[in-house]
Amino acid sequence: MPHSPEAPTRRKVLALAGSGLAAGTLAAALPAPVLARDPRLMIIASGSDFPNLDPHTTSGSAPAFFMRNVYDPLLRTAGTPPEPVPGLAQSWETSEDGMVFTFRLDPAARFHSGQPVTAEDVVYSFARALRLAKGNSWMLRNIVTPEGLEALDPATVRISLAAPFAAFLSVLPWFAVVEKAVVEAHLGEDDGQSWLMSNTAASGPFQLQQSRSGALYRFLRAPTAWQPGGGNLDGIIWRVSREAASERLMLQRGETHAALDLSSEDMDALEGAPGVVRVIEPEYRTFSIKMNTRHGPLADINMRRAISYAVNYRALLDTAGYAELMVGPLPNGILGHDPGLEVPRHDPEAARAHLARTATPEGGITLKMVYVSHLEQERRYAMVLLDSLKALGIGLEIQPLSWPDMVAACARPETFPDFFPVYQTANYGDPDNIAYAAYHSASNGNWQNAVYSSPEVDRLIEAGRAEIDPDRRRQIYGDFQRAVVADAPDIFGVLEKRKLGLRASVQNYVFTPVASNAIECWPLSLS
Repeated sequence: MPHSPEAPTRRKVLALAGSGLAAGTLAAALPAPVLARDPRLMIIASGSDFPNLDPHTTSGSAPAFFMRNVYDPLLRTAGTPPEPVPGLAQSWETSEDGMVFTFRLDPAARFHSGQPVTAEDVVYSFARALRLAKGNSWMLRNIVTPEGLEALDPATVRISLAAPFAAFLSVLPWFAVVEKAVVEAHLGEDDGQSWLMSNTAASGPFQLQQSRSGALYRFLRAPTAWQPGGGNLDGIIWRVSREAASERLMLQRGETHAALDLSSEDMDALEGAPGVVRVIEPEYRTFSIKMNTRHGPLADINMRRAISYAVNYRALLDTAGYAELMVGPLPNGILGHDPGLEVPRHDPEAARAHLARTATPEGGITLKMVYVSHLEQERRYAMVLLDSLKALGIGLEIQPLSWPDMVAACARPETFPDFFPVYQTANYGDPDNIAYAAYHSASNGNWQNAVYSSPEVDRLIEAGRAEIDPDRRRQIYGDFQRAVVADAPDIFGVLEKRKLGLRASVQNYVFTPVASNAIECWPLSLS
């Protein structure tokens, strides 16, 4: 449905934050006595819920938090730039050709049942993830096959790749190991998916104790916690909050220890707030507006280029707050990113020149953009686009949708809207993450790349993931970026900095630019 063109200002957002509406939301927040009862119980406020607890079928920011804290992978990730570090695997070796990896499990590793984590559990977990072909399995599609998985002995796993993959070690943190015997006891008719939607078979440092969908989830420190380097937390509460302003107020009042979905206005308001630490860091997270390259007016490359030049990028940046403009499809700082890449910027003359080559040289059409209904920031970006398109005589219908409805619209080019805004947070610090998920045709039909397809771009992405030499990879991803920019499938928007709020009592937090809103809690302490 059409929206009024009035974009909210920072002042209006701040006023809302202090209104009775926000205070009313707080009344339903977690009661302060919970904090008083256990000073080592960390409370995290987030706008995301857990749709599914099966680590092999789910993905997203809240599931990433769940996997990082309840399950163990072979390797974890840490640092800036992010690097693989030991998880279940105490050590590992790589063959000279980069095709065979041998992992030795930490003998201390235990599942919550008390049973040791074995190589057989690891093999079973990878095979299950690949068999179900959901969640994060795309990261290893055609890279790892069941035939390449071997348990050499109870503590040694060998994985032989079916195809070379430079980022193999980097993706392992997103493949959780489940306890084979527990899952097989609840297989049902769907490989245990129904059971694991609300149960766990994990070895991570925390166990799920209580879940109230849409409200809160309570995790307790597992009695079997074996991981080294732990802090003093007894447990965690994940508090679902529907408003960023509410998260900020709860943080200021000491009712939560961390707020994960703060806006730039919230960060401004928190400057100098007693007992609050602001985290504002660049991360591998892009925001772009994808265009329907296969159906409707935007199937014409000249129309896409006209729009790319018509956008007021300065307004996009002002709307974003703490952010930088994107320079092409890859985020700044990641291997292969070209900061000198020539990308469209606001140029009315170039926009009109490209529009003149389309079937509607004077505009006179109305396009459609959707956005996630509770993401106010996406609505603001839509307002910038609406204003930018006026110069071309093009109207814009803006429609809020629930995330499931948006995902469903990605199934076919005919149901995909003209414009589709997407935040893409890298799970691993390698250009393959954004390139494969967002621009390879194998991803068509899903929200990260519903419609865009280019044989040349596919070829470059496949070459980039198979190449091990870093210098050669930089060249390939340079070619990839130029090819994508020439096709203009996206309006390259902004790189919003990650904005987290922590209470000063949270100790040992270290930022990493991948999946940074899925905080790894095991190393943390509360003072």
